[in-house]
Amino acid sequence: MIGQLRGVLVEKQPPFLLIDVRGVGYEVQAPMTTFYRLPEPGAEVLLYTHLSISDAAHQLFGFAERSDRTLFRTLIKVTGVGPKMAVALLSGMEADDIVRCVREEKVTSLTKVPGVGKKTAERLIMELRDRVKAWELPRADLDPQQVAATPSQPLLGGALEEAESALIALGYRPTEAARMVSAAGRENPEASSQELIRTALRSISQL
Repeated sequence: MIGQLRGVLVEKQPPFLLIDVRGVGYEVQAPMTTFYRLPEPGAEVLLYTHLSISDAAHQLFGFAERSDRTLFRTLIKVTGVGPKMAVALLSGMEADDIVRCVREEKVTSLTKVPGVGKKTAERLIMELRDRVKAWELPRADLDPQQVAATPSQPLLGGALEEAESALIALGYRPTEAARMVSAAGRENPEASSQELIRTALRSISQL
């Protein structure tokens, strides 16, 4: 089991990262909440990882926070929730917001995530309710959407296309992804692809 990677960040192309660990390049899938916390390529990063092995593929998932990996592992234990849906959930919401949705039984908020229908959202709430009892949520006076992100430079030209491709990879329909990115671009024409994605997903994490 590969539980941790420390190396140089080579590429950031949501939802994939390429990490160089002493000359070996590891391709890692990560939720957007992890992308927001990462520096620009060329810097050293530390990721907490989970190796998923199936008949179809070996997939390595990475997380900037140990707590995100913990919740990811909890999510994939829910009936009908696989790694792809777990990544989509952790892309649309911070871990604390997912826990808050479960505790407060906010089915509608969970169904905003692609691939999560009403029955799946209800199952998530039912099966996770007891498992997240010990999860410590931030105080009410703190902004749950405040993320310690490293500012990124605008990626002019291809930012819209990169953001749209990332949302499609997360499970959004092409027309929906295009609409979300277009709206985000109008809000901030000079935004980088990551900033566009974050803006596009903001409505999901506003609980």
